Amino acid sequence: MSARLAVRLVYVTAPSLAEAESLARLAVTRRLAACANILPGMRSLYWWRGKLEQADEVVLLLKTTEVLAGELTRVLAEAHSYDCPCVVVLPIEGGHRDFLDWIVAETDQTPETDKTGPRG
Repeated sequence: MSARLAVRLVYVTAPSLAEAESLARLAVTRRLAACANILPGMRSLYWWRGKLEQADEVVLLLKTTEVLAGELTRVLAEAHSYDCPCVVVLPIEGGHRDFLDWIVAETDQTPETDKTGPRG
């Protein structure tokens, strides 16, 4: 598998825009994710402790690599306010080659890496 296909999308839900921004900043500043997209205005229906619940939530989408996905999941779960946060890692099967390469470059934790590229 090429490096560009070893990328992952991490889907997270948060109770507020402020918490989603905090989690996004944590992930991106630690270079555990190349970028974060915050999508406010989601309505969730779910079972919790035997009761049907509903809540307004915020979706957080993070782009990372297969290598960093486990550490990113751990960091997000520790920082999250929920007892059992939704943090799931999804494979990326393809996409724009330059963008996928950019994700790999931006999460490269070596100091000499060029940190410029597209947004989104």
